[in-house]
Amino acid sequence: MSKFNSSEYLAGLNVDKMHFGLAAITGLLSRLGNPQKSYKTILIAGTNGKGSTAAMTASILCRAGYKVGLYTSPHLVDVRERIVVNGKKISRKEFDLIAGYVKDKKKQHVTYFEFLTAAALVYFQRREIDIAVLEVGLGGRLDATNVCNPLVSVITNIAFDHMDYLGNTLESITSEKAGIIKRKGICVTAVKQEKVLEVLKNVCCQRQAKLYCLGSDIKIKKQKNGSLNYRGLHRNLKNLIIPLQGDHQLSNAALALATIEFIGKKGFSVDDAAIYAGLKNTHWEGRLEVLKNDPFFLLDGAHNPAGISALCRSLKNDFSYRRLILIFGALADKNYRQMLQRIIPLAPLLILTQLKTKRAKPVDDIMETVKKMGYPAIVTQTVGEAIDRAQIMAKKHDLICATGSFYLAGEVKQAFPEIALCDSKNR
Repeated sequence: MSKFNSSEYLAGLNVDKMHFGLAAITGLLSRLGNPQKSYKTILIAGTNGKGSTAAMTASILCRAGYKVGLYTSPHLVDVRERIVVNGKKISRKEFDLIAGYVKDKKKQHVTYFEFLTAAALVYFQRREIDIAVLEVGLGGRLDATNVCNPLVSVITNIAFDHMDYLGNTLESITSEKAGIIKRKGICVTAVKQEKVLEVLKNVCCQRQAKLYCLGSDIKIKKQKNGSLNYRGLHRNLKNLIIPLQGDHQLSNAALALATIEFIGKKGFSVDDAAIYAGLKNTHWEGRLEVLKNDPFFLLDGAHNPAGISALCRSLKNDFSYRRLILIFGALADKNYRQMLQRIIPLAPLLILTQLKTKRAKPVDDIMETVKKMGYPAIVTQTVGEAIDRAQIMAKKHDLICATGSFYLAGEVKQAFPEIALCDSKNR
């Protein structure tokens, strides 16, 4: 009997296929013994910032002495990056064993994401974790992670993305993401738009859930030294160090802290020392990540206009440089035109590159768009070539930034093998 090859099996599942409903994942988990019911969960949805918020929450809980599962997506290089317990990704041997087990229990077609979600939930059960921090894949209401009954539901922010699936208005997108709010549950959010908040308030009212908002119920203030002061419902914390770059990470940190406050009332007590250490030692790849210093090379997985806007603010406010050399590649289903419109004015040197995935927008098409916008650019057929060109062009005090897609981030990471992936002590 041939050995089960999880990589080949996963490659055969359609990564882009979606199920509009929870029937397939619910049925699969039932046959697996409903592993998600053996531990507590936190569920995090939103357009951007989900992964960072999840990473900070998990890091704090880990520092507090709990065994914590962290499930995120997408991965950058290795699919096992998605499934982590106390900072260590699942081993290849364990992943193959669990993938084979899930495959044997499968009675109907499931998507790539549904399969990985089931594998993660089984792994967490086998590791006897105390709590799992789960990042929603897409939307919320019909996402495979929404089979859980979380202690706290978090909605980071709402912007335009995945409109083909979630709708063309902020209200329709919000309705989908609000699907993670449970009856008589707790929802924490950083959304600011009035029409978005109105949708969340209505959903919470219908479900008798409590809604807590950054800016009113939770307040933060950035200090001159870059640290964060936090005032929540029951806790005041000063001079918190957030290692993740960008002011948007302060909002993500606030959501993580509010979540920690609420689960403290549900048996997961966390002292201040664990909060300070957990935040300070959070590591999250591909989000304003500095890959090298000579030349200065920055990697960011921004893949929609809102994410690019946050990156632009950080480039203006958090970094000092002479010229910006931008490496850009994007997927065909993303609004790459708006992304380019927002960031190109900052970059006198632009390198466009072709991504390996079938979902990539052809680089020549992106070049045509850039020409119509009136900007010059260099076209490369591989990410490796783009990196080489950028590093040759970079002079003293220049900054290279690669952005536009998580797929680009993954390919860039593979070009820097000396940088450890996912197994840092404190992730």
